[in-house]
Amino acid sequence: MHDFETMEEMRAWSGRHRANGDRVGLVATMGFLHEGHLHLVDTIREHVDQVVVSVFVNPTQFGPDEDFDRYPRGLDRDRDALRARSADCLFHPTEREMYPTPGVIRVDPGVLGQLLCGRTRPGHFAGVLTVVSKLLHIVEPDVAVFGRKDLQQSVLIERMVRDLDIPVEIITAPIVREADGLAMSSRNRYLSNEQRRAAPAIAQALDTAWATFQNGERDSAKLVDSARAILAAQSEITVEYLDIVDPDTLIAMAVADVSSMMAVAAHLGETRLIDNIVLGSGTSSDLRVPA
Repeated sequence: MHDFETMEEMRAWSGRHRANGDRVGLVATMGFLHEGHLHLVDTIREHVDQVVVSVFVNPTQFGPDEDFDRYPRGLDRDRDALRARSADCLFHPTEREMYPTPGVIRVDPGVLGQLLCGRTRPGHFAGVLTVVSKLLHIVEPDVAVFGRKDLQQSVLIERMVRDLDIPVEIITAPIVREADGLAMSSRNRYLSNEQRRAAPAIAQALDTAWATFQNGERDSAKLVDSARAILAAQSEITVEYLDIVDPDTLIAMAVADVSSMMAVAAHLGETRLIDNIVLGSGTSSDLRVPA
């Protein structure tokens, strides 16, 4: 596996492979890789000849009171995991490499960035889109894959690529869950034992709304109430938002349909977790890792 820290090395490697006719794919991560990240590697492998995984904890997407300093990092363990998964290239730039001078220009997410997570994380999605745009221009992949757990991020990246005419195909991969349903996240390691026992209720709430929808309910308020009842039973969980939204515009829907998504952000102590589900999907679960 090739291992690069500079833009120049990364761009040259990708350029050589594309000149030889290889399709290059990008999995953009903030590291501390778990099975959900590694599933993205497997997913993109089906579409390309060369898989690049970037590891960069991007400071511009963290607010002043968020967890940038304590965000889990472990480049050596990430490197070992990617070798085991047969990734072709690891790109792990430093903060100085990615932002050699104070940034002036950023990608504006517009109204889409003000909904859902954007209500409480001002500037977050501008930071996300800016760093993803930079990575796409450095790696110049034919394909990039992102996980559906970060629903709003995926919608914004697809829209950015379309609106700014960036020549890359975006793939959205299913959520990967623990055996008890909790969506995999690097932040899960923050949870105390009590919080970890309560956390699967987030997925259970979504599954309950999914089942209620499958039984014929279309009133969004009633679907949300069915999910809130599950979450209310867990004193460890505080709901930030629980909305049924259009999958393209992220605008709340009073009446749900088969394409509608229920999205949730919840806090367990200082840990913020997000999750979502497609109400009209054929099954309420995504991919689960055996216990």
